[in-house]
Amino acid sequence: MTTSLAEQTALITGASRGIGKAIAEKLAAKGAQVAIASTSMEGAAKTAAEIQERFGVKAIGYAANVADAAAADQLVAAVLHDFGRLDILVNNAGITRDNLLVRMSEQDWDAVIGVNLKGAFNCMKAAAKAMMKARFGRIVNIASVVGLTGNAGQANYAAAKAGLIGLSKTVAKELASRNVTVNVVAPGYVETDMTAALPEAARAALLPLIPLGRTAQPEEIAGAVAFLAGPEAAYITGQVLCVDGGMAM
Repeated sequence: MTTSLAEQTALITGASRGIGKAIAEKLAAKGAQVAIASTSMEGAAKTAAEIQERFGVKAIGYAANVADAAAADQLVAAVLHDFGRLDILVNNAGITRDNLLVRMSEQDWDAVIGVNLKGAFNCMKAAAKAMMKARFGRIVNIASVVGLTGNAGQANYAAAKAGLIGLSKTVAKELASRNVTVNVVAPGYVETDMTAALPEAARAALLPLIPLGRTAQPEEIAGAVAFLAGPEAAYITGQVLCVDGGMAM
């Protein structure tokens, strides 16, 4: 049985920046080889080159639209070809198209469900075959506390993240007999480019909702992912780990 992250290959989607990049860096720091997937080949290649130089592990960038099943299949096939194995899958790719329900377009609904939920389904389906054959795998899906609590103006995003939790629990049950675990990390508000774009008044209104009184750093989400992907979490599957400063308790 593979027990050390240093022996493993990890595929992280949405990994060219923000939380995904922090996850890739954390896993690389522990010795894992990393496949960096993004919609931008330029961004993926740049991040992969930085990680390879900084941590001395093999890192390759890939461009893929995970909402497309064929693209997800090709991504996983390319990782298996280039690295020879796939031990860890982190489904982090996500977009937002926020609006109130009565103003939300069908296109914005479909786009968010397509990337945030269907994208994870596509990648898990593609990776599961190799993991089941190897009788080892760690899948970590990045949801959100809004998938547990809901959030006004985010019907599409909250629905996708809630669906991702249900999907993860189901796949956890299906793959457990092959020693493949599936878990969820549900972040609260994290300091990323996405939250940095919020108006200052909106950012100030968030802090009273967080018992710890601050937003999270991407590295704090990455630490939770590394734990669930690592040997200490070998007996944990189908769980949701909230990294939210107490927001959803």
